[in-house]
Amino acid sequence: MTGEESLRPQSLMLTFLGDQVLGREVCVYSGSVIDVFARAGIGEQATRSTLTRMAGRGLLRRQREGRRMYFGLTERSEAVLRDGEQRIWRTGAVNRHWDGTWTLLGFSLPESWQRQRHDLRSQLTWSGFGPLFSGLWIAPGEVDVSALVAELGLSAHVKVFRAHADAGMEIGQMIEDTWELSDLAGRYASFVRRWQPWEDTLPGADDALVLRLRLQTEWLRIVRRDPRLPVKHLPDDWPAEQAEKTFRTVHERLSPLARKASERLLDLVPARPQA
Repeated sequence: MTGEESLRPQSLMLTFLGDQVLGREVCVYSGSVIDVFARAGIGEQATRSTLTRMAGRGLLRRQREGRRMYFGLTERSEAVLRDGEQRIWRTGAVNRHWDGTWTLLGFSLPESWQRQRHDLRSQLTWSGFGPLFSGLWIAPGEVDVSALVAELGLSAHVKVFRAHADAGMEIGQMIEDTWELSDLAGRYASFVRRWQPWEDTLPGADDALVLRLRLQTEWLRIVRRDPRLPVKHLPDDWPAEQAEKTFRTVHERLSPLARKASERLLDLVPARPQA
């Protein structure tokens, strides 16, 4: 399965909303979304069910205008989209300015708490941590996990420290032992292979809108899985820098055409204040 095929409709929807709705105080007509997603190979029923599901989860709000239904953002979806925007455009994929600080998180849970242990490990992985030992996880930099731990109800079972490695510590080896570098490197290399041809090719305007949608969704999925390990301790041929260059170059080339397509295809209305 290619990266394009495996992109979920909700992930594409969030990218679409971040591009077309975030920061503009507008709502978008459901028919416009269906039209754009059809061009991305996603059927009307899948698009409608995605909109309904996201509204049910508090990620979208509905606004009726005559016989048409429009969708806008909620505080929750704005926060999700702002976080994605930060990760793509400001944090970036390459950590060149690490100051040597690590966040260490230790936990001890009762043996019977298998679900809580699974949930905690999943959330820690999502937040850039790797398992140094079974109950001791580590992440580069200062990572605030207080909200994450509180939401899981595990504050009494978790201890968090900031630390620096001893002078004789082989940090590069520790990183290789703790994180799945080959999997992450493969994702970056595959991204470059898929998207580098578009650095020198221009599609039609409608295709540019869909391509940019896929480009951003795929890129965000990769960088969200990247713990942003300090580049000076990664292999010399680490592919994140080339992948980020490809992402930015292709995005810049597609954007003027994508904007023209969105102006023609999208029906937007001002978002009314919610009751």
